[in-house]
Amino acid sequence: MMIDPITNDSSFYAARKALDGLSRRQEQIGQNLANVDTPDYRAKNVTFESALRQALSPSAQDEIDLTLTRPMHLPVQESDSASLTQVSLRCGGSVRADGNNVDIDVELTQATETELRYETLTQLVNKKFSLLKQIASSR
Repeated sequence: MMIDPITNDSSFYAARKALDGLSRRQEQIGQNLANVDTPDYRAKNVTFESALRQALSPSAQDEIDLTLTRPMHLPVQESDSASLTQVSLRCGGSVRADGNNVDIDVELTQATETELRYETLTQLVNKKFSLLKQIASSR
């Protein structure tokens, strides 16, 4: 598998997967908020950080590069962000009489934190692209 050394380095890979995970988390927070009055609805969390750390560990990067040598060979698929994200029921908190455990304060706090992380990663990626653009235009 041929990897573009400029846009597919480990920092871009990590940022892309983290942004995917944060986006999925924000979607789940929206679903939790949308179901705040749904009886028996249980709030869910999206986690991806430990799976991302494991995917970026040195042992995970020592994988063998596969080459297609025959037309019938199937191409190697990059692991998608869905394999890094896990959706689980939120533990703790209080369950209301209708069986719902969505806490608006918790959801809004997590939404704000997720948004700040997303914005920070986006700014870092933009700065790296600006640096690459500056390097390319100086030649």
